[in-house]
Amino acid sequence: MSTSDPDDHWSVVTAVIDANRFMTMATADAQGTPWANPVWFATDDHRRFLWVSSPETRHSRNIETRPEIAIVIYDSQTTPAERQAVYLEGIAHQVSPDELDDAIEIFSRTSVEHRLSAWGRDDVTEPRQFRMFEAIATQHWILGETDVRIPVPMP
Repeated sequence: MSTSDPDDHWSVVTAVIDANRFMTMATADAQGTPWANPVWFATDDHRRFLWVSSPETRHSRNIETRPEIAIVIYDSQTTPAERQAVYLEGIAHQVSPDELDDAIEIFSRTSVEHRLSAWGRDDVTEPRQFRMFEAIATQHWILGETDVRIPVPMP
């Protein structure tokens, strides 16, 4: 994947995201103490990232307090010469009941496409442990050839 052609940068973003299902999410608590956590995710537009988690986990509590997050998606199976990553800034929150049907449809479809279980509304509401969360990306970057981050405008 070339990073020298600005017209090709969005295709690098989509290729990296589409080839991976785990993202590492960085959150911080009210005092600014950082926390990084990998989560399995789904997206249908490379801007909205969905995952399920317990509201009691450290990253979920951090999001409740401070919704600004950072994400990196990378393929850890590549060699250093082949490496590529997508870096994101975004705003995260627990999906509201009004947005849940759309979010769970995207998440469940992706799960089934990867030979995992289907998900329904009942899987992410009381009395179940998990809830649906989302992050909306506000900025994307890719890794440049000299290990610099190249900003990638969203089309």
